[in-house]
Amino acid sequence: MALAAGVTAPLGLDSYLPVPEDNPITREKAALGRALFHEKMLSRDRTVACASCHEEEKAFSDGKPLAVGIEGRVGTRRSPAIVNRVFGKSFFWDGRAKSLEEQALQPIPNPKEMDLPLAEAVERLRRSAYAEDFRKVFAREVNAEDLGRAVATYVRTILSGDSPYDRYMAGDQGAMTAEAREGLRLFRGKAGCVRCHVGFNFTDERRHNTGAGKIDTDGLFKTPTLREVARHAPYMHDGSMASLRDVIEFYDKGGKANPRLDPEIRELKLTDGEKKALAAFLESLSGRLTEGFH
Repeated sequence: MALAAGVTAPLGLDSYLPVPEDNPITREKAALGRALFHEKMLSRDRTVACASCHEEEKAFSDGKPLAVGIEGRVGTRRSPAIVNRVFGKSFFWDGRAKSLEEQALQPIPNPKEMDLPLAEAVERLRRSAYAEDFRKVFAREVNAEDLGRAVATYVRTILSGDSPYDRYMAGDQGAMTAEAREGLRLFRGKAGCVRCHVGFNFTDERRHNTGAGKIDTDGLFKTPTLREVARHAPYMHDGSMASLRDVIEFYDKGGKANPRLDPEIRELKLTDGEKKALAAFLESLSGRLTEGFH
């Protein structure tokens, strides 16, 4: 791993941004990746781009219970918010992709997303003005691997920090309300949220069975970051919970019983005031959302 030179982490994040040695971040590559992220040419009917499901105003999610691809095709999972994915260990709700480069390519041929064979996506780019951009950035013709590298580079620059919580932790005692501070105490203590939502990015990057939604296969889904969580409802991998309060109520009851339920999920017996305090703390995790070079 190498340092992401030229990209500055906002307050609260690790200042070391890990980047693969074979795909260093450059301003030009990030700019190309950003353009490709918004490029509808990469879908079969030219109507859907990565940005269609990952809107900046919604913390790079889309506000829908389930992802919607070309021709209104509905997927089986919600579009996750993709903030701070530079720190990710695996990708997609089921963790099947082990790098952002791998993840960036999978939606393109997916029939429920962009439904375009990668070979055709590459050919379209070769016949477009992007061909020269690829030559400038990679010193070679367009290929699928470099398409993934460019998009992954841009995604690594999407960062969230400098929230009321971060400012409070940095010593600004007035940055969080008293209710939010009580929520932080509960988050770390009685509610036990910190067992999975751990560290500066509030995720252990592991998969757990909480009983949410339909339990298919092993029912294991990744712990999402809680950064910007108040800005990208609905919640859970299937978008089945409309509000933060719904999520808190779900976990307060001990999730949904099933044979593979994670042992960390148990009844909490929170009071109404404690639930409100937890929600206030979660809202304090919305901060400064940035993308690209600054």
